[in-house]
Amino acid sequence: MQVVVVYAITRIVTAVMLAVVAPTQAPAGMTGGTTVGYFGFTRLWDGEWYDRVATDGYPAVLPRDAVGSVQQNPWAFYPLFPMLCRLVMALTGLSFTAVGGIVALLLGFGAAVLLAQLLREVLGPGAALLVLVLYAVFPSSPALQMAYTESLAMLLLCGYLLALRRERWLVATALAVLIGLSRPIAVPLGLVTLVAVWLRWRRRHTDAVSAGEAGSMLAALLGCAVAGLLWPAIAWLGTGEPGAYFSTMGAWSSGGRVRFFLPWIDMSQWLYGDLGIVVLAALLVAIVASMAGPWAGRLDPVLRVWPVAYALYVMAAQGPGTSTPRYLLPMFPYLVVLLGLGWADGRRPRWLPSWLRLEVLALVFLWWQWKWITVLWHFTPPSDWAP
Repeated sequence: MQVVVVYAITRIVTAVMLAVVAPTQAPAGMTGGTTVGYFGFTRLWDGEWYDRVATDGYPAVLPRDAVGSVQQNPWAFYPLFPMLCRLVMALTGLSFTAVGGIVALLLGFGAAVLLAQLLREVLGPGAALLVLVLYAVFPSSPALQMAYTESLAMLLLCGYLLALRRERWLVATALAVLIGLSRPIAVPLGLVTLVAVWLRWRRRHTDAVSAGEAGSMLAALLGCAVAGLLWPAIAWLGTGEPGAYFSTMGAWSSGGRVRFFLPWIDMSQWLYGDLGIVVLAALLVAIVASMAGPWAGRLDPVLRVWPVAYALYVMAAQGPGTSTPRYLLPMFPYLVVLLGLGWADGRRPRWLPSWLRLEVLALVFLWWQWKWITVLWHFTPPSDWAP
């Protein structure tokens, strides 16, 4: 109950920010050419695409320009969230504008409960609550109550990591398939699952692995493979084009194709010149060291491997940009380190207590959250950078 109350307070704070900024949104194409209220404001950007999917489904023919290049289209957007919204729309008779943000908000409450339970099993209830507060005021946390997939992805991800921790392999398998219909994160999921399976297998001499459990472990690994292939396969079946999904994703990328890691190299060199590679290498070292050092010692291997695998995947598959803050939400174990809660008992530095860190970081995050809403989420016609 405490988790729900704390999370509700943070969402109310964010809702007030959104309600204040919404009237300043100028009419534009994505607003239907009119001014918007709170719910219309939560439907901007990708919400417009999810509205299209929930209302009209996916096109059977990929749109192309005069030279045959695939154009931006709904196949880039995974179906589970808009289909949930479609179900609620059918049951209530409400529009996607009214439904999208509410569905996301409710899913976010479920994600908060699972996240707190996951961290409670590792850190204890007090520390878990502190991390939850920082997660809930994260600069891009408004996305958890927008018509976006962030809250659904966090719900499924936390459930998945909890299943791995408890070695509920078949539950993890089912959740992996659902994640495959929600977000393209099968690669880091597969890596963290491989680590969990290996750790279980290593204990087989003291805790025997039955044939049934071995099969369930294999199913969890196969579930990650299915998660990675499922949506591209559905896009192939839906359009008749084998590369429909990847061609569609290329339409959002410079040069019409996904360039693994290269956008980060280009950006680092643009910002820092010849030192760009050094800065990028330092970032990679920090990503790994933050989870490998004693400051993360209380976290179990699953929670240490996941954020590193996911961070490296994001750098490989997504270029740096204004959407990057949203992609940081699943890296919540790093918040444990930021709060100084990852040290083993007796080794925690006492010069800056966790409660003081939380107060300072929460204030900074809330300020950034306001900037995220007013600068990134707020659309300035005729064109703007997507959050």
